[in-house]
Amino acid sequence: MIRLLVGLGNPGAEYEATRHNAGFWFIDEVARKLKVSLVPERSYFGLAARANTADGPVWLLEPMTFMNLSGKSVAALSRFFKIAPNEILVAHDELDLMPGQVKLKLGGSHAGHNGLKDIHAQLGSPDYWRLRLGIGHPGVKAEVVNYVLRKPAPDQREAIEQSIQQSLGVLDLLLGGDMERAMMKIHAKPPRPKPPRPEAPAGAAPTPESSS
Repeated sequence: MIRLLVGLGNPGAEYEATRHNAGFWFIDEVARKLKVSLVPERSYFGLAARANTADGPVWLLEPMTFMNLSGKSVAALSRFFKIAPNEILVAHDELDLMPGQVKLKLGGSHAGHNGLKDIHAQLGSPDYWRLRLGIGHPGVKAEVVNYVLRKPAPDQREAIEQSIQQSLGVLDLLLGGDMERAMMKIHAKPPRPKPPRPEAPAGAAPTPESSS
């Protein structure tokens, strides 16, 4: 059961629409769906909201510490409410997935993501859930920092927004703790439409087979 939903990003209007803030975009949509408002909580170093759901209370959190100190905020709230790492879901931008792709996983490495790196350190555990929102890769490692701090092209932003909507479709499963079913639904590929069968023109004779 997920008791704390965290979105990673950087505070400030200049970062609001950048790729690195995809986690904030997700939490904003969750807050809209659960009909709660995020408000500044100094004790937790971020914007937070508590929502009452059928599965009990759940916290939403957007750390306002800047990305590389995200763990300070996550640890403060989770320790106060005695929320275990495996009851935490962190939504973040993912370079290794294309815009529009989304993956759910438990544990693993931080893969160089500064927000995850600090959460690992502050929680003392990698065993929390991650919602990996694809933003694509610039192709060159040296360009990564500039890439994540820039706005995505409109078509990429739309694809990321679609992946967020796809994730919202399993919110009830996440809150209810049915992680396996949530994972299956998030990772399911939409069925590919069958190509139409070519119709032979009316009155056309069948093509003779080659005898050679």
